[in-house]
Amino acid sequence: MFRTVELPLWVLVLVLGFAAVTFASHFLFPSVRWFFRARVERAVARLNARLDRPIELFKLARRQDMIVRLSYDPAVLEAVTDHATETGVPGSVAFEEAKRYAREIVPAFSTTVYFGVAIRLARWLSRMLYRVRIGKVDAALAHLDPKSTVIFVMNHRSNMDYVLITWLVANRSALSYAVGEWARVWPLSRLIRAMGAYFIRRNSRNALYRRVLARYVQMTTAEGTTQAIFPEGGLSLDGRVGAARMGLLSYIVAGFDPAGRDVLFVPVGLAYDRVLEDRILTDADQAGSRRFRAKPLAIAAFSLRLLWRHMRGRFHGFGTAAAAFGPPVSLRAFLAGLHGPATEALGAHLMAEIEKVVPILSVPLAAAALACQPANREALLAEAMRLAQALEAKGAVLKLPPQGIEAALAEGLAPLIARGIVTEGLCVAENGQALLRFYANPLWQRLGQDVPDIAATRRT
Repeated sequence: MFRTVELPLWVLVLVLGFAAVTFASHFLFPSVRWFFRARVERAVARLNARLDRPIELFKLARRQDMIVRLSYDPAVLEAVTDHATETGVPGSVAFEEAKRYAREIVPAFSTTVYFGVAIRLARWLSRMLYRVRIGKVDAALAHLDPKSTVIFVMNHRSNMDYVLITWLVANRSALSYAVGEWARVWPLSRLIRAMGAYFIRRNSRNALYRRVLARYVQMTTAEGTTQAIFPEGGLSLDGRVGAARMGLLSYIVAGFDPAGRDVLFVPVGLAYDRVLEDRILTDADQAGSRRFRAKPLAIAAFSLRLLWRHMRGRFHGFGTAAAAFGPPVSLRAFLAGLHGPATEALGAHLMAEIEKVVPILSVPLAAAALACQPANREALLAEAMRLAQALEAKGAVLKLPPQGIEAALAEGLAPLIARGIVTEGLCVAENGQALLRFYANPLWQRLGQDVPDIAATRRT
């Protein structure tokens, strides 16, 4: 028993290595995890004390636990069985496919990343690029039922929408976004998952995938997770608020229990004096395709130039970015008074409510006035005043300078001239017509009219 045993050095190293791993996994790691878990729980408790809507336990669950819960959900298992029967694949293969979809969808929310990094970055970026003007968010959100699930529904003008709304509701709750496939690139995907967003394949026709996604959306809604969705399903190519796509809304309606937690949709209208992707969007609109031709190197160069100008104090922003909030729409009350297809009616109602609260800014006002082909600056001012009065009569949300319409017109006209969209003589450049319509469209949509045609005689 006490005899000396000789071993090769590599065997000794291997034995000691296994012993170290066993000790760490059974004794050290659990203690370390418990220590940090306790610190995180205390931090979350302090954070929830100052949030209007505390972070739900559903968001704080371990990602692997959520994947297992989603994969073994009865509705998902039923979908697996149906998929196996329809395609003829073994049930185990269909189940592994469903688990793969669950891993793809489920986020990995981190309070540290969201509240420590993302919100600070969103605040800095928003203020660097824009003057931010918001509506009466307190009046819109102060009296919401704390037991309800709140879903912000927004028009989709720019990828800055994610940044802006994250900052604006930062002191109220943590948002869960539905993000398209464009963001599934490393390391951006890791950051987005840590912020609580979940990825969706917007154009997937795979029935099993759609049922797994539907069940995740229904679970997160039933648990009270605060969400933000863009019912249009993609960026607006022409600047107008488009029709709702029924995917996510149909999942929410199908999984809604009137006897359980209510769902409150909060309409949010977003607007910008300068949409960063405006040329990409108008080119796609003219081509009749949503296949954007963005160039990563060009985008990186543009970002670096802005940062360099900002550091030297030569960048003064892209004008105003604004958000306005409409009255919440209770899903329970809406369905109780409805006769007919629920999802389509809900989608149309929400988009109409969003359209009502899209703010009108200086550049859209100037663009709409220019589309009326004024002969001179005096006629342009008169047209802008007429449009502003018509918007006020419609109850539109005006986010204009307090100095009056003349100051708003000057503020809106300056970037259009600087970018070569119009000349000092108020002539519209031939390559600026699409951009002028893009910025004028939200205003004309709010008035219930189409943008007037820009005559060839008014072009340079």
